[in-house]
Amino acid sequence: MISDAFRSQMQALLGNETPAFEAALQQVAPVSVRHNLAKSSGLFSEQTDAVLWCSAGRYLPTRPVFTLDPLFHAGAYYVQEASSMLIDYALRQVANVAEPLRVLDLCAAPGGKSTLLAAALHPDSLLLCNEVIRSRVGILKENVQKWGLPNLHVSHHDPEDLATLVGFFDVILVDAPCSGEGLFRKDPAAMNEWSPESVLTCAGRQKRILTAAAPLLKPNGLLIYCTCTYNATENQENAAFLANELDFEEMPLNLPSEWGVARQAFGYQCYPHRVRGEGFFLSVFKKKNGLEEVRESVFAFRAMKALHHKDVRVVESWFENPADYDFFIKPNQEIVAVLASQADDLKILDKALSTKGLGFEIGTIKGKDFIPSHALALSTAIAAHLPRVELNANEALQFLKKENLLFDAPKGWLLVTHQGLGLGWAKNLGNRVNNYLPKEWRIRMSIEQISG
Repeated sequence: MISDAFRSQMQALLGNETPAFEAALQQVAPVSVRHNLAKSSGLFSEQTDAVLWCSAGRYLPTRPVFTLDPLFHAGAYYVQEASSMLIDYALRQVANVAEPLRVLDLCAAPGGKSTLLAAALHPDSLLLCNEVIRSRVGILKENVQKWGLPNLHVSHHDPEDLATLVGFFDVILVDAPCSGEGLFRKDPAAMNEWSPESVLTCAGRQKRILTAAAPLLKPNGLLIYCTCTYNATENQENAAFLANELDFEEMPLNLPSEWGVARQAFGYQCYPHRVRGEGFFLSVFKKKNGLEEVRESVFAFRAMKALHHKDVRVVESWFENPADYDFFIKPNQEIVAVLASQADDLKILDKALSTKGLGFEIGTIKGKDFIPSHALALSTAIAAHLPRVELNANEALQFLKKENLLFDAPKGWLLVTHQGLGLGWAKNLGNRVNNYLPKEWRIRMSIEQISG
């Protein structure tokens, strides 16, 4: 039930469009997904509509049970609200994504916008996906691993903790925690938590985040500020704060008028009665001035050590292009791969951050046996020649329930795949096949058999 205060706010924003807006809130929210083009591009293409501002985005006619789709678990696509995909269009228009960039997603969980950025960036770009709230770091890490690109890194810090990284980043995305007005259609219960006071609280928090983010950008660096809300306090006033107090210049976007996105004094607003999506605000700014990055070289990671050359030879065989990576070992004996092209930058981040996961964990060595990680099974870096076993949909769901399967395959480690995409590892011991899917990744809901 829309409160009188919220209705008054929207009446002031929309005038005679308010009835159409309220009618849109009574309709079923559109369902949209975004392909992971590094893994698959042909899903959902037939008899579905494209998201106009994101070439990898598609609308689905109905909402399936994504948990029962093995390709969802393989990271072939991400379920993402269509309006927020506008970030993809904006980034490609204002940034030179043909060259490697240092990018920070400051409020990253659950990971949809991080993977959106990753898809648009040069593959050698460094993308730090930071989440402030500890309880949300797990789902962020899971979605980053599903996406499978080796240039994404996860950290858990308050924005003010990053102060030593002055002038480090080329692009920062601040998808700020907000009052969530744009998601009322998807979550009607959220209306009961809304109040003018909560708007003011959110706006104050957003201003603090923006203040902390501003020094982290290089001069002429780009800041993308967005929310999933409508009100001027969180959107227009904070955008004006960037322009007037933090010395940023707004970057206008060229958006076709037929898309229905409304130009505001600052930024752009999606309304559900105008676009096929939810409420979303987006603005892009360029930093006018600021400090150039000046820092001493960092020659080593604080805790990770270079992997011994005899062990490097073992792990290299699991990679399609091993020369692209440097390999390190952590104190807990987990082996980490980092892109050699960004190793120096990661050493700087390692010194600046205390809670982070840089590179991606690829496994451990016990005796003479390399035990591959789940992240490696999902990675696009994995070698094509590794032994694998292809499962149909029903078999894949059994595997994702962490049930043991019997199949004819070579002894040893096997990459379990569905439609060619990795789901996890199994090990054939001859008399049985062990399922190495991590317990925390298994499907817990009951499954109905589907055609394979």
